[in-house]
Amino acid sequence: MYLATLELECTIYTTPYTTKRLNFILVIRSPSKAISSYPSKLVVHQSMASEPGILTDWPWKPLGSFKYIILAPWITESIYSIIVGDEKGCDVFNLMILPLMLWRMLHSQLWISLSRYRTTKGTNRIVDKGIEFDQVDRERNWDDQILFNAIIFYLGNKYFPGGSHIPIWRTDGVIITLLLHAGPVEFLYYWFHRALHHHYLYSRYHSHHHSSIVTEPSTSVTHPFAEHIVYFALFIIPVSTVVFTGTGSIIAIAGYITYIDLMNNMGHCNFELIPNWVFSIFPPLKYIMYTPSFHSLHHTQFRTNYSLFMPIYDYIYGTMDKSSDTLYKISLQRKEETPNVVHLMHLTKPESIYHLRVGFPYLASKPYSSAWYLWLLWPVTLSFMMLTKIYRRSFVVERNQFHQLRLQTWAIPNFREQYHLKWQKESINNMIEEAVLEAEEKGASVLSLGLMNQGKELNRYGEVYVKKHPQLKVKLVDGSSLAVAVLLNSIPKGTTQVLLRGNLTKVAFAVAFSLCQKGIQVTVLHEDEYEKLDISLGTKSEGKLVISKSYSSCKVWLVGDDLTEEEQRKANKGTLFIPFSQVPLKNLRKDCFYHTTPAMQTPKALENVDSCENWLPRRVMSVWRIAGILHALEGWEEHECGYTISNIDKVWEACLKHGFHPLTVPTQSKS
Repeated sequence: MYLATLELECTIYTTPYTTKRLNFILVIRSPSKAISSYPSKLVVHQSMASEPGILTDWPWKPLGSFKYIILAPWITESIYSIIVGDEKGCDVFNLMILPLMLWRMLHSQLWISLSRYRTTKGTNRIVDKGIEFDQVDRERNWDDQILFNAIIFYLGNKYFPGGSHIPIWRTDGVIITLLLHAGPVEFLYYWFHRALHHHYLYSRYHSHHHSSIVTEPSTSVTHPFAEHIVYFALFIIPVSTVVFTGTGSIIAIAGYITYIDLMNNMGHCNFELIPNWVFSIFPPLKYIMYTPSFHSLHHTQFRTNYSLFMPIYDYIYGTMDKSSDTLYKISLQRKEETPNVVHLMHLTKPESIYHLRVGFPYLASKPYSSAWYLWLLWPVTLSFMMLTKIYRRSFVVERNQFHQLRLQTWAIPNFREQYHLKWQKESINNMIEEAVLEAEEKGASVLSLGLMNQGKELNRYGEVYVKKHPQLKVKLVDGSSLAVAVLLNSIPKGTTQVLLRGNLTKVAFAVAFSLCQKGIQVTVLHEDEYEKLDISLGTKSEGKLVISKSYSSCKVWLVGDDLTEEEQRKANKGTLFIPFSQVPLKNLRKDCFYHTTPAMQTPKALENVDSCENWLPRRVMSVWRIAGILHALEGWEEHECGYTISNIDKVWEACLKHGFHPLTVPTQSKS
């Protein structure tokens, strides 16, 4: 084991005012082994500065999501100048500030999505440790620095000599910009960065950035406001020089800013993407261009690799990490990760693409809900919808680790409405079948169908795939047994009567049977539903299946997709609605209680949880997803699909044994 050869350094920083607030920094040093080989829980950082210094918060923090309103006066003035004009003609640079800001946001978001997708697949991944919700929350305002820079550029354009009517291109300005960055900017940044690691500044400022052991592109700009002021003062050196000397150009300024964003985002990706042949062709490049693995070592080893983008200063001053080359080579050699358990899901609505983990991280970290501002992105949404008609294969969107199990979530590029269209049935089934065979090829032991389990009309609850491929080694699990177990345990104790209403699925039939066996009366409102249940249950209903026209007889409703708003309004005050479907009920009644769709609280051992599953709260997982994990943990050899229901008590006991906890019934928490 390599653990025995590791040197563990623990530094505790305190100040006279922070005797009870300790900032722990655990630094793992090993010149011979890659970060991917380290135990994932050995590196620990405090999430915030132990004693935040002055100018830690951004000035517009109280504005929240409305912070961009502070740009309104500048944008208004820019538009006014176009309409009115001036004697010098149109100021192109002034007009380019807003598009440049939007380009920077798009550029950064593309890097965020790419980084999350690549690290989920595992190819060339550097650090295996996952991220959690606290990191997503901490990095949610990565666009603050773009807003800050835009304000400075508007001010500079208006008040600084030479800041307006800048030409499109000047060769001498481009050369000056490159030289000033390689010299003063890189040199000054190196020493400022080293100063930030002094305990006084680190505990007050820089520890906020280093809270992220596993870096993402958004980590690159997650700093206190005071730090960003200094960074801007450094990066503005080339820009202000060419402007004041009259050699500046729009392309030089926009290109330099794009270069900074590019290198910043790339360096904080948790996967290696610079091919080895680049350095083989031109070996000195290693001194003037860093790699993601180079900077990743700074976040794990703490006191090495301080350079901005050019490692030459680490070589000069002896702070180059000795394992940099080794980690770079090992990261490049890492292959795509093979999952033990695959969860198959599909998109719900077109705008749900932004709630995927590879979409907008902060939206993905919250339960799904429609947001009006997403309509502003309709061109992107429409483009993605067109892409789903071309790209007809599943793609990986999330990875998790649970003990020794590697878990992945794959998405089918279809929306929920498409599953109700008969002419889409064959296409959807083909994509699901391809995903099943791909999971088989990759050696997965279990594939949970999740939202793919749309009923007998589509694929007979997954049975068609088992019939077509009888030699499948991967076990298909639709999660119905655990769904039934969770529903039964969600019904308050002492309940003697339950109303069952909605589209009768495999789960609904199984729940009705179990309730009747327990002596609880199952009431239905429609004759066709009663007839279907009566035929299915027969004498096993024990006389507990009844039909009624009254909505007031039951205080517990088990509801499915077909429940109408009119029926919901007829329920008694204090009624508890428990969905047995995979889509939540619309909460119309403030005087009633609503349970989530069948789900459970996940154990702390489940790692890399930084996004919500559809509409469920944080660290809550649907039973259709949990069922696949249990199947793999217990080593069950049978498929759970078609009309098969596993032993409900056995499934429930296994779920509790592995640390999954039932959610609190709403009526219990409020009482």
